[in-house]
Amino acid sequence: MSAAAAPGAVEAGARPSVLFVCVHNAGRSQMAAGFLTALSGGAVEVRSAGSMPAEQINPAAVEAMAEVGIDLRSERPKVLTAEAVQASDVVVTMGCGDACPYYPGTRYEDWALEDPAGRGVEAVRPIRDEIRARVLTLLAELGVPPVDA
Repeated sequence: MSAAAAPGAVEAGARPSVLFVCVHNAGRSQMAAGFLTALSGGAVEVRSAGSMPAEQINPAAVEAMAEVGIDLRSERPKVLTAEAVQASDVVVTMGCGDACPYYPGTRYEDWALEDPAGRGVEAVRPIRDEIRARVLTLLAELGVPPVDA
């Protein structure tokens, strides 16, 4: 009898998928998706969504990410769907509370991060840097070497 796979376990050779979720999909989840896309070099399928998406991405988050060479200007907040959750190996929530659907077999993490909404770029930089560090840890857990650490 074989042991059941751990939630969010990715089959050897399979491309892992990660969904980042916050309320507005305008700051934290967009920055995390930007970092994971860049640092995985395409080795991870990346999604982001919000339980109540904003009209646009937080301009301070766009500016803070541009400072580290990641362009979020073309990104748009997206609504969280059950399909996006089901299609993901790992779901990282950032303050979306009970709005995130739960599916057995999916690995969930909750990253307690300050909300950059309404803050200037000076206040967003430390949040950005913490997100980058957490994304690097996630990559290591997924067994994906970062392309540019």
